[in-house]
Amino acid sequence: MIDKNFAEKFSRMRKSSGITQQRLGTMLGVSNRAVSKWETGLSLPSTENVYKLAKIFSVPVDHFFSKQDDILPSETKPTGMKSLAGIYRIGCGPSSSHTIGPERACGIFKEAHPEADSFRVILYGSLAKTGIGHGTDRVIKKTLAPKPCELIFNKGTMELEHPNTMDIYAFRSGRQVAHSRVLSVGGGKIVMDGTEYGEGDDVYPVSSFEKIAEYCKRENIRLWQYVERIEGEQIMEHLAEVWREMKRSINDGINDEGILPGGLEVKKRAKQLYNSEHIDESAETRENRMVCAFAFAVSEQNACAERIVTAPTCGASGVVPSVLYYQQKKRGYTDTEIVHALAAGGIVGNLIKTNASISGSECGCQAEVGSACAMAAAALGELFGLRLEKIEYAAEIAIEHHLGLTCDPICGLVQIPCIERNAVAAMRAINAVSLAGFLYDSRKISLDKVIEVMKETGHDISKQYKETAEGGLAKLKPSL
Repeated sequence: MIDKNFAEKFSRMRKSSGITQQRLGTMLGVSNRAVSKWETGLSLPSTENVYKLAKIFSVPVDHFFSKQDDILPSETKPTGMKSLAGIYRIGCGPSSSHTIGPERACGIFKEAHPEADSFRVILYGSLAKTGIGHGTDRVIKKTLAPKPCELIFNKGTMELEHPNTMDIYAFRSGRQVAHSRVLSVGGGKIVMDGTEYGEGDDVYPVSSFEKIAEYCKRENIRLWQYVERIEGEQIMEHLAEVWREMKRSINDGINDEGILPGGLEVKKRAKQLYNSEHIDESAETRENRMVCAFAFAVSEQNACAERIVTAPTCGASGVVPSVLYYQQKKRGYTDTEIVHALAAGGIVGNLIKTNASISGSECGCQAEVGSACAMAAAALGELFGLRLEKIEYAAEIAIEHHLGLTCDPICGLVQIPCIERNAVAAMRAINAVSLAGFLYDSRKISLDKVIEVMKETGHDISKQYKETAEGGLAKLKPSL
């Protein structure tokens, strides 16, 4: 080993920054094999590259060689979490990061600059490459209306703070009077000029399932009671409204017909699934068909830019409601019991959002549909009254088997494979709960550890498979 101290610090900084070895090598003009050797301590970068690394990671050069175990702020783990209201947002589809986020940002900017008589918005990264398919252009112009807005799609390759980045400019009489940089980081959450909007301060004192479970066991309470104790009755009121909206979107979807917008000529199929009962249909087949019909219903409403609930995102909005709605119809659970289940599922979604990501453009579809599957599994476990260990295991199984899932929508539309993927994940959540019920005492990995792996996996996925519509299925030309 040449310098173990350098290797450990360099590896930690690279991973915490979310920069892959391949990407860092490209930035420095070296091979990813050279970067790997620096991390394992087999070699050291040149003096020139050390200075470049210091600039990339915003640290002094001597930080790499200091013997002190000084952790940078960017490397520290979160100690708390925001409200579950940030997981369950009521809004219009088809994408929380491409429509709800930009809509919020433009609304805030417009209100802050009433003196402006025109605007310019520049979209970068995934927003530029799939913005038209997601309706980003339409929602921005609608929000800034009646004042004119020049919209620019900058599809060039550049280093961005986040894949969903946009600049908003305000003008008066042709002169620029204001500018804001916006990051739409998933689930409708935005960061403008370094400030988070709409999330508020941390309300949960911890950010790990292990610590939450310890508290619940010590106090002899369930997950939903923990949520109510931390956030108060108002969160239950919000979740009750969330459930009403989820049910409405299902009922609207299973009664809808026609073709989804966007040019792919995808037929709405929720109604067909819902009504396709066979005389000799088994109970298992009926469950599969009904759950999938409900997932299709919400996802198709989302694709039509109708009102849905992020759970945790628009693109994954069909998973949680379909699982819970089917159980309510089958077993007669009350709305209050469903709200309690939503609280438990929200905790898992919040843990993923805090410690990994729910953004498809940042970590692939594992962050969207994978997270939704884990939320649905935890919610169903709570609905069934399972022990905390079984709920944790169900959520862990759900994430584990979505690791590496790409986000590669055809034509950048939240339709293929997104709609079917919601249905598949809903059934997988049910299976995860069933497995956890039998095998919970043999598990070897914690939910917190799997969430960490999700983050690492997401950062290592090639960017062309993360909502850019440039790789995988997105390259296919569907027959019309």
